[in-house]
Amino acid sequence: MSDEIVLKTEDLTKHYGGVHALEGANFELKKGEHIAVMGDNGAGKSTFVRQITGVEQRTRGKIWLYDEEVSFAGPLDAREAGIETVFQTLALADDLDVPDNLFLGREITKLDWLGPFRFLDYKAMRAATLEGLEKTAVKIPNIRNSIRNMSGGQRQCVAIARTATFHSRLTIMDEPTAALGVQETEQVENIIRTLKDAGEPLILVSHNMRQVMDLMDRIIVFRRGRIVANLKKEETDGQDIVAYITGAKTGAEFGDVA
Repeated sequence: MSDEIVLKTEDLTKHYGGVHALEGANFELKKGEHIAVMGDNGAGKSTFVRQITGVEQRTRGKIWLYDEEVSFAGPLDAREAGIETVFQTLALADDLDVPDNLFLGREITKLDWLGPFRFLDYKAMRAATLEGLEKTAVKIPNIRNSIRNMSGGQRQCVAIARTATFHSRLTIMDEPTAALGVQETEQVENIIRTLKDAGEPLILVSHNMRQVMDLMDRIIVFRRGRIVANLKKEETDGQDIVAYITGAKTGAEFGDVA
């Protein structure tokens, strides 16, 4: 694992009026590192991800991506900077098929020499889609079917395949297996292993303790909007993590509270 810092946040904070959903989050992710973000419902995990990816604008704080301070106006800006995210809501267009969803916002065009008149290269997008699905071992019987006609598991796998298809500088997954069966969960975990083998950094928001302990290098625990623990996998266990999540154990003694 490299010492190069991929993502860093300093005093990252989000208030919704009088509600402090995220308070003073200091965070670092190194190149090739896979970090789990854990915590109870409402602990601040998804709020943290939304600030990083530009879905919401932070109340205060700073974000660096590969030593460059960034401020994204929206998720498209984050994607252009190389952050690929699978949100809980999936962010898929129900009426479009698989290739159109994978290339939404970054369509391949042809006949660009015609100036303002451009045509979508459906053949190239379909070929790249099949390559991406093969790479991630996601099986979709007919990629021309609209997303609306697919099962929840298939929809989730399409969203993850979209993330893995494009070489990203950082991948974020927000509860990617929460609604999946055993076989589809295994597919997602294999994608995560593939990213690890390729040295690509990843942040995984998850409630799945087995998944976190099997796949991650480090665990960050949020409680009531604050980071309360920063744990190396080999130096902790499920009971220890649950103690931080529930508040039975605090991180103050380790200096982990942001």
